[in-house]
Amino acid sequence: MTTTEGRIYDAAGQDWDELVNEISESGDERLVINMGPQHPSTHGVLRLVLTLDGEFVNEARTVIGYLHTGIEKNMEFRTWTQGVTFVTRMDYLSPIFNETAYCLGVERLLGITAPDRAQAIRVLMMELNRISSHLVAIATFGLELGATTPMLFGFRERELVLDLFEYITGLRMNMAYVRPGGVSVDLPAGAVDKIGEFLKVMPGRIKEMRKLLDANPVYTRRTKDIAYLDLTGCMALGITGPMLRAAGLPWDLRKSQPYCGYETYDFNVPTEQTCDVYGRYLVRMAEMEESLKLIEQALDRLQGPLKGGATMIEDKKIGWPAKLALGPDGLGNSPDHIAHIMGSSMEALIHHFKLVTEGFRVPPGQVYAAVESPRGELGAHVVSDGGTRPYRVHFRDPSFTNLQAIPATCEGGMIADVISAVASIDPVMGGVDR
Repeated sequence: MTTTEGRIYDAAGQDWDELVNEISESGDERLVINMGPQHPSTHGVLRLVLTLDGEFVNEARTVIGYLHTGIEKNMEFRTWTQGVTFVTRMDYLSPIFNETAYCLGVERLLGITAPDRAQAIRVLMMELNRISSHLVAIATFGLELGATTPMLFGFRERELVLDLFEYITGLRMNMAYVRPGGVSVDLPAGAVDKIGEFLKVMPGRIKEMRKLLDANPVYTRRTKDIAYLDLTGCMALGITGPMLRAAGLPWDLRKSQPYCGYETYDFNVPTEQTCDVYGRYLVRMAEMEESLKLIEQALDRLQGPLKGGATMIEDKKIGWPAKLALGPDGLGNSPDHIAHIMGSSMEALIHHFKLVTEGFRVPPGQVYAAVESPRGELGAHVVSDGGTRPYRVHFRDPSFTNLQAIPATCEGGMIADVISAVASIDPVMGGVDR
């Protein structure tokens, strides 16, 4: 909100004094209120300006920008590898997807493909991340409608995923694990067993959440036929993800435009025909069950045909740590690789130092790489001028695009249903305001 000569304007340039005068002169009793930008009930610092007629919403406008971080601009001053540590912090509930979309773009510019084992690890990590993200969406949604148990269950199960992330990468969130050319490190010893234990426990936990909500009369009354948006509306607004699939279209980039080898996995794309909040909930629950199948398949490959494979491309000018330092013992991603580099030769040490500090060069050009994130199509438009830093990286974040549906889903409904509508979109403002 800005103030000029005593007049108040919102981020969209609306003069509030004029708006209030219009309403007063019209003789009706409409009320203009702010919903947000407080965090707890709006899935981030999102501000909604609602014009109400009693309890009904006549007009709904979104105001964004309260969480702007300048991530895309900052990436222009970092190397291609350092860019991963920025993009992972955009949609903070699905960091692996941010990293993968960006790295796929860089790899296309370089004309390289990550090793098969690295691709399988990416699939494994993305599907674990999809489950953790959907758990947050459903847990917070339940709490916003007054149900505390789904919140407790959802975050309890999410801890299982975050524990796996910490064991594999060292961090629970914002891991910067996916790198151009592969992943930063291989799965540590014991990771396969821990993921196997997770696969045994999680199906039962999802069934528990379904028992709480699927047929709950209070929950269904607050979600069925609420925030209706049919397929025509979704297509007009560019909506993707669970919102689109709840309108009946099985559009999923893992099937329609496969990446990371998804075309070789067996899974279904859940859809519903309800076009409402309840359908979006059902789609997310079914997607978690499909993710468990994908994780199991990826795990079988990592233990079988891909066991012992490389996790970073062998190109000595791109791979990090520097592959020039590899000796007959094959150290590469071990904790001792720096000592091994220093003990090999001065040339190997210089090469590694330059690779880390200056970065590798990417041929000039531009590409668009997209992945299916928990919220829809997450795309990275990556532009290179031939240097060691990105010329421009712009993201098509699904939260930003899907927020266009707020007027269509809220106007004409009750103010109590606005929370349900926003929750069913599941926006993450870190991705919107990057």
